[in-house]
Amino acid sequence: MWNQVIEVVSSEFAGITDVSEITRVLTRLLLAALLGGALGYEREHKGKAAGLRTHMLVAMGAALLILAPGLGGLQIADMSRVIQGVVTGIGFLGAGAIIKRQSEKQVEGLTTAAGIWMTAAIGVACGLGRESTAVLATVLTLLILAALPRVEPSAEREGRKDPE
Repeated sequence: MWNQVIEVVSSEFAGITDVSEITRVLTRLLLAALLGGALGYEREHKGKAAGLRTHMLVAMGAALLILAPGLGGLQIADMSRVIQGVVTGIGFLGAGAIIKRQSEKQVEGLTTAAGIWMTAAIGVACGLGRESTAVLATVLTLLILAALPRVEPSAEREGRKDPE
């Protein structure tokens, strides 16, 4: 009986068969966590609710949701349904970050929601093995989050001067 139990347990952990596959999976998951962490650190540094851990988990979760079906033999053409599920699920998570106050102009959390959505997309890119694309998207996202807040206040001030 114990031999059967040991055999079943060891067969359950035999999904990754060689060192190159273990390295590939580990690289993709770690990169997703690091890139998500970079975005999360930026958000946490600005005092936003979704920070380092949230972004790391979203990116790594998205990467895993792409990796696991691929390791299970799902063809890349069929992967679009998995990606659609990730995008939909993250949409619900992002919607929870958005808070509408009393007036239409008092909406908070849109950038956080968009950041969570972008973090999931970066995780998907990592899961698909598109590491360069994921890194480039992270750099561009960090530039947007860092540079645009400096431009937006001046644009808003100019907008207030215009009579409508």
